[in-house]
Parts: sequence; C-alpha cells; structure tokens
Amino acid sequence: MKKSMTLLLSLIFVSSALLAGCGGNNNTSTTNGEGNKTGTNTVEATNAPATEEPVSEEPFEMTIRHTQVGADKQKRLAILEDVVKKVEGDVPGLTFKLDGVESDVNRKEKLRGEMAAGNPPQVFDLFGSPDSKIYAKENKLLDLTPILEELGIKDKFSNLDPFTYEGKIYGLPIGGSGEGFFYNKEYYNSKGWKAPTTFAELEQQLADIKADGKVPLAAASKAGWVPLMLANHLWSRYAGPEVTAKFATGEAKWTDPQVVAGFAKYKDWVDKGYFKKGELGFEYAEYTTQFTSGEAILLYDGTWKSSVFKPGQSGEGLIGKVGFFNIPPVEGGVGDQTALMRDVNNGYGFSAAVANDPRQLAAVKSFIKNLFNEEMQLRGLVEDGVLPAMKIDQNVLNENITDDLMSEIVAVLNNSQSSFPAFDSLVQADVTTEISNIQIQKLIGGQTTPEKMGEALQKVQEEANAAVE
Repeated sequence: MKKSMTLLLSLIFVSSALLAGCGGNNNTSTTNGEGNKTGTNTVEATNAPATEEPVSEEPFEMTIRHTQVGADKQKRLAILEDVVKKVEGDVPGLTFKLDGVESDVNRKEKLRGEMAAGNPPQVFDLFGSPDSKIYAKENKLLDLTPILEELGIKDKFSNLDPFTYEGKIYGLPIGGSGEGFFYNKEYYNSKGWKAPTTFAELEQQLADIKADGKVPLAAASKAGWVPLMLANHLWSRYAGPEVTAKFATGEAKWTDPQVVAGFAKYKDWVDKGYFKKGELGFEYAEYTTQFTSGEAILLYDGTWKSSVFKPGQSGEGLIGKVGFFNIPPVEGGVGDQTALMRDVNNGYGFSAAVANDPRQLAAVKSFIKNLFNEEMQLRGLVEDGVLPAMKIDQNVLNENITDDLMSEIVAVLNNSQSSFPAFDSLVQADVTTEISNIQIQKLIGGQTTPEKMGEALQKVQEEANAAVE
C-alpha cells in the first residue's frame, strides 16, 4: 500500500511540474477588499495530499482471555470492562469477547495448549517469568517494544524484566504484589497482642489461638499454589531469599538442609493442627471465607487480598479490623530476614498473529493506551488493592491511599530491605508441576516427609537443568 501511494504521488508531482512549465496559464485570481490578489492555482490544488482510504467499519471480533473470575475479583473485572468499552469506541467495528478462566487453569492448561496449537486468543492473561520468555522464544508473542515507544510509555514501568526477552518486551504487568499475613486485629486486641516481631512470638500466638478453640491459619490446598505461598516464604527464611534462584543453576539443591528445614516447619504446623482441617479439599475462594467469617485468625496471602475488605465486598464486616505483617526473622536463618515475596509477574500478552492484521494491531495499541496509564493504575490500587506496576509519584500515591490497611501494607513493604520472586518464576515448568501438583499435597497429607519431598524435587530439577544444557 505504501509503495503504490508513493508511486501515485510521484506521478502527480511530475504531471504538475509539466503543467507549470507550459506557462501556468490556468491561474485565476480575484481581488480582495484591500486590493490584494488572491488566487487558486491548479498546480497547487493538484499537489494537495491524496485522501486516505476510509477505515473499514466492518464488524470484527477479538478475544480477551482474563482471570478476573469469582466474587473477590469483581473490581478488577469492572476495570477491564471499562477499558474494553473505551477500546471498542476507539476502533470502528470492534467487539471484544471476554473469556474468563481461573488463573491456574489458564496458565497451566488452556494457554499452554493454545500456544502449542498456534491458536491463542489475541489478548490474554500472561505470567511473566518464565512463561513469557518461553513463548517469545517460540515467536508466539507480539513484540510490544515499538508500540510502547510510539505511546511514550516504555520507561513508565517499574520493572519489565519478567516480560523481556533478548532486549524486547513481550508483555506488560498489570500490577505488583507482596505476600504476608493478614490478621484479625479485633481478636489480637482482645488478647492484648501486637503483630509478632520474632518467629518464636508468632509460633506462640499460633499455639494460643489453637488452644482458644480457633483456627490459627486459613488453609485451602486443592490448588497447590495456595499453600506454596507460605511454604515458599518459609524455605526462603531458613535457606535465604536467593536460594530458589539457585536451583535452576545447580548452585543450590532442594535437598539442602536449610531448604528441608523450611518444608519441615510447614509440616510441623500441619501436624500441630494450626491449619483448617480438610484443607486438601478446599478451593481458594474458601480460603478467604475462613478468614472473613472469623473462623481463622490469620490468612497468608498476597496484598491483592486487601480488596475484599472494602464496602460491598465479602470482607466488608472486617473493615478497620484487619492488619498485615511480614513473617518475622527465623533464628539461624540465612540472608536478609526482612525479605518479602514481591513481583510484577501478572499481566497481559498478545498473540504474534496480531501483527498481520492492521485493525487488530490498532485495537491492541488502544488496549494498552487505555489500560496502562496512571488513572487505571490508581484505580487498581484504590479499588482492588493491586500495587502499581507503573511509576507513580509518591505524593500522588499518598493522596490516593485512604484506608488504614493499605497504609499498613505499604509500610510493611517499605520496611523490607529486599525482596524475592515466587518460586514458579524461577524454576522450570516441570519442577513447578512436581511441587504444586504432587509434593506439597503429599506433605500436607502425610504421604511424604520433608526429606523425601526434597529428594523428589531435586530429581526433577536435575532432569530439567540437564534438558537446558
């Protein structure tokens, strides 16, 4: 199209020049009220820019695969729906189909299968590391680098490393998160307690809650990633926040004594009855309910959970009664004992096939422009408790953080000296499957020991490492 338009303009230019060389007798002029001549020159008229072809308004559909399903994600879904309306208004003929799928199912089943078959949705929820790098290497993802440069937002993100492969950007984080303990302040106040500052103090509180006839820790382990949030933090306390990154390089092993000590502490809490009984049969939604109902006093979860303690949400009854703290230091633990699990791994990616369709590409640009901006980042923070993934002035953040719980969360994050990403962004997919779908459930169910769990994981780890070499 560009070549033919250039040729057409060249021919017009040559023709105009020939006409001008013949004396230019086609000029007409009139006199304005001040006696000055004004004219319309046919050469100038001929040289006017050619009219662009009208943009097609033929109906077309694109799919957005999202993971904003369930009662606790309604605020996040509402933000997405508002963006969808704006994009459909920007792009003539466009209709978006929203395809909601549970996060774990999308990542480990649907998207993997679609990528293998070469037919992913045009827009989809994408996990950063290692997923985006794997798909980018296979040329399955749209390179967003030129789009971000065009929109002027390439440098507006706090961290794009999880979505970057060979210097190019293949996905965008929708927000950040940290993990720690939410606790029932009303119960704690009744006991005269504060958030624990030592690991021994935390364990004493767990024992006292159990003795009081309450459930110390909410639990829902049907999906392995839920218990692994806490387990991951425990082995990182005992073996150090950098240890998980060393499994894939062979610098550390799952069988290392301090890693096994982290598994053993989790199993110890299971054996002491600190978790809700029957946890292997509970879904994530029930995890939240155990806490919001007052049955469980502590809930280990991501900072996104703060969204349920807002008006109209499932935890509305606990507004002003919930606090947040980091796991206290473990005596004899390795490395920074204030380290907190934080990442910006959840976001959106786009099918590489979009590059072949100008209208779909225009829709993707509009989607990025309308979703990844300060307004939407602040909405995510205020309405849904999702930490911004884009750089926002601290004064603006302070103005928008109006509830005590979010202020407490930010204080905890600021007090941590370092952070580490979740295990599933650092180890290979086969290792993630082994620990998420098999080993953590076997440990909770008493079908393995911490030592045997470490051995099983190390075997799969070594096979995965060898496959990369």
